[in-house]
Amino acid sequence: MFKSIASLGATIGLAALLASGTATLANAQDKQPVKIGWAAWSDAEFVTKLAAKIIEDDLGRKVDLVQTDVAPLYQGVSRGDLDFMMMAWLPQTHADYYKRVEDKVETLGTVYDGAKLGWVVPTYIPESEISSIADLSKPEVKEKLKNTVQGIDPGAGLTRLSQEALKTYELSDYKLQISSEAGMLTTVDRAYRSEDWFVATSWSPHWMFGKYKLRYIDDPKKALGDAEHVDILARKGFKDENPKVAGFLSRMKLPISDLEQAMFNAQETSYDEAVAKYIKDHPDQIKTWVGED
Repeated sequence: MFKSIASLGATIGLAALLASGTATLANAQDKQPVKIGWAAWSDAEFVTKLAAKIIEDDLGRKVDLVQTDVAPLYQGVSRGDLDFMMMAWLPQTHADYYKRVEDKVETLGTVYDGAKLGWVVPTYIPESEISSIADLSKPEVKEKLKNTVQGIDPGAGLTRLSQEALKTYELSDYKLQISSEAGMLTTVDRAYRSEDWFVATSWSPHWMFGKYKLRYIDDPKKALGDAEHVDILARKGFKDENPKVAGFLSRMKLPISDLEQAMFNAQETSYDEAVAKYIKDHPDQIKTWVGED
């Protein structure tokens, strides 16, 4: 009888010790800054800075934002150098990156659905001249476009798919002008002001659709893929070590129309101002995200 009680006491003592250790670990985690990785894409910048602001103001955690390219983002999360990223375009755009790390990361949620990749032209180009990617093979269209598709970063999934699209549509005499998002937008802005013809790689959501009158051209061969979802990927163990932050991220979801408007506001003002405005205009949504409802 006494032996049983002693054993029970030892068990309770061990449980208390483990609970104390877990609490100590949790407290230690709460004091560590949350490291969020992001690449310089306008949609990623807005949702990342929005999440960072809420984590700091509503969850009381310090945040470190780490900007890098897409490939190092996946590597950083998989190695545990970063806690999470909010711009995993799946199932196709980032398929190559995700495949390399899928066993070393965990998905916390989807930030938005219905994301799209494609090529755009200004609406002042008649649809009778360019309605699909196949129309780029027309001699008169080639001349006006100078055999060039305006592209973005060399490591972007959209760049890889666009290179494949040139092969799929047998546009070998076209050049994909690899640059950056900022470089592409500078070229688009200059051409748009002069009403010159251009075709550019693009994606939704993007603030450029709020500033310019653009339209996607058809991709009948689906070389650039279908609609996608943008997920939050975290390092292994992050969810268990940071349940409040992980819970918030799992509930954070934006309609694309709201996101594009916010991104346009960011271009007209700043990302900090656009984030503050979004939070002010969506109090009930924010409460739901942080779990106050």
